[in-house]
Amino acid sequence: MSTSRHPRSWVTSANDHPDFALQNLPFGVFSRLGKGMGTDRRGGVAIGDCIFDLRAALEASLFTGVARVAAQAASRGQLNDFFALGPASRQALRNELMHLLDENSPQREHLQGLGKTLLLPMSECRMHLPATIGDYTDFYVGIHHAMNVGRLFRPDNPLLPNYKYVPIAYHGRASTLCVSGTPVKRPNGQTLAPGAEVPTVGPSKRLDYELEVGVWMGQGNEVGEPISIAEAGEHIAGFCLLNDWSARDLQAWEYQPLGPFLSKSFATSLSPWVVTAEALAPFRSAQPQRPEGDPKPLDYLFDEQDQKHGALDIELEVLLLTAQMKAQGMAPHRLALSNTLNMYWTVAQMVTHHSVNGCLLQPGDLFGTGTLSGPQPGQFGSLLEMTEGGKQAVELPSGETRTFLEAGDEVILKARCHRDGEVSIGFGEVRGVVVD
Repeated sequence: MSTSRHPRSWVTSANDHPDFALQNLPFGVFSRLGKGMGTDRRGGVAIGDCIFDLRAALEASLFTGVARVAAQAASRGQLNDFFALGPASRQALRNELMHLLDENSPQREHLQGLGKTLLLPMSECRMHLPATIGDYTDFYVGIHHAMNVGRLFRPDNPLLPNYKYVPIAYHGRASTLCVSGTPVKRPNGQTLAPGAEVPTVGPSKRLDYELEVGVWMGQGNEVGEPISIAEAGEHIAGFCLLNDWSARDLQAWEYQPLGPFLSKSFATSLSPWVVTAEALAPFRSAQPQRPEGDPKPLDYLFDEQDQKHGALDIELEVLLLTAQMKAQGMAPHRLALSNTLNMYWTVAQMVTHHSVNGCLLQPGDLFGTGTLSGPQPGQFGSLLEMTEGGKQAVELPSGETRTFLEAGDEVILKARCHRDGEVSIGFGEVRGVVVD
């Protein structure tokens, strides 16, 4: 194996790859492009510009023991079975993959001889949702987003009293979760125009995106059995990017008294690769200190180790590419740059609170963090914040302006981890084009 601190891979496109270096190895579900091949879904691992085909690797007898059992589970057309195995099996497979793909692997010549049987160009594959998602919960842990939105409606009291005690969330719609690249159709619903007394039904005029991270559940719990804060990390399989599209005009009318409904249930886009908790270990961080005067989390939500290492340092980016910009050959325009350190609650706290009432969590369930905005302009994770509720238009390099999304607009989310002394890894992208 490589003796340097940061091994390199014989898959040359992985070395210095912006997202999928040897140190990442995220899991996903794909199928080959071409006649008769699009429905043959199977599990694979991203390495550079290629996908390592786990089914082909099993047929070539590349794994043994616990790693083989994990590879069998991860090679299927969904990752639920793999997630259910838990962290020990996941780590065993990751270790085997790192050894196999290392530039000094004893099996390098044999693996290279397998060629396209084992390594498939991403450009020749179609990505699918990584798992069959039984339940989807969207949290609201981005405190700066909560403050920014709260100021629009309650300037003197932007945060409601429960926010700093409870990881707020709502139960979302799993059936409309979709993989990156799926077009997003503008939703219809009821809206109440300013000054009107009676609502009307029609297409949303205030369509927005939300910059979020998705959290994939691994091993679940038994009904009625909460997951303790000290053990919550063992139940997290991995992470992805998530765009929780929002119809702000529908939301303003329907959210009182019970919260989001049609304004959120029409589409939520996910990046296809699941970045494991192990790959993100070098980018763990202390949970940011709460402002002076904020309450300490209640005992069931507080763990010293979680406070010291439970946060993640992931750079998050939003870009917009309009139809006009695309026609003119222009690059996507960056709207915001934020970070997961803007989370008021850790992922472990989200898991623990979700289960404290005995709620059943299952492998392949998905959490959204909620919009992760920063405190400053240029760090806002939604147009609602950027435009102050539609009052200030965003100017684009093409000369166009936006208050909310228009037909043909493509929203692109990216995420990357950087840290001195570590190899950078990324999440790939989640894209969606608005269609009317």
